[in-house]
Amino acid sequence: MAPCHYEATKRDGCVQSQPRLDYAPYRSSILRHPTKDLHHADPETIERWAPCFGPQDVSPLEADLTIQHSGAPIGERIRVAGRVVDGDGRPVAHQLVEVWQANAGGRYIHKRDQHPAPLDPNFTGTGRFLTGADGSYSFQSIKPGPYPWKNHRNAWRPSHIHFSLFGTDFTQRMVTQMYFPGDPLFALDPIFQSITDADARARLVAVYDHDLTTPEWSTGYRWDIVLTGSHRTWMDAEDDA
Repeated sequence: MAPCHYEATKRDGCVQSQPRLDYAPYRSSILRHPTKDLHHADPETIERWAPCFGPQDVSPLEADLTIQHSGAPIGERIRVAGRVVDGDGRPVAHQLVEVWQANAGGRYIHKRDQHPAPLDPNFTGTGRFLTGADGSYSFQSIKPGPYPWKNHRNAWRPSHIHFSLFGTDFTQRMVTQMYFPGDPLFALDPIFQSITDADARARLVAVYDHDLTTPEWSTGYRWDIVLTGSHRTWMDAEDDA
């Protein structure tokens, strides 16, 4: 799995691609980051031999977030596809990936989300799947809407989808966010702007892919995830917005 999620300095001459540890505009980076030195955990207390789930436990139907209820969800249907690779471009096969997101109105189906946007009874906003032998993945969903958060006055998050990837140990969990091209909220979002390297920020933005677009049905976006190396994908804390 990738190095520490909170990498905040340049190492070995590499451009900083991870979020800053203390970035005042993003209040959570100051309030929630570790205040003491990290300690190595005993591998024998955390190790679980993978796969810890059977091959039938993850159904292909879980990769379609639009068919989980009796009716069709409201919003723009999208297909997202890409590959999970290591720093050398080698595929990461059979990787468990979970996704979750807000609905088209910008609201999560969660008790902590109480802002006055409508809930969609036909959209839960969660799914999971395994990568293929070539590291590929694909899922169907609804394009999420932006939503307000209380980081500062009139703060809005750009539309995004959360991705969670698991390794061979249950502590090996990586969380990141995929954004959509051309979002006007990028320049105003402290989470997005907490990454100082413009190229690293750009790698979080999916690319519209007409080959993934289905006529009269859904638009397509392509987004690859790099787990290690100088071009690794930015990873965030699990409780970020």
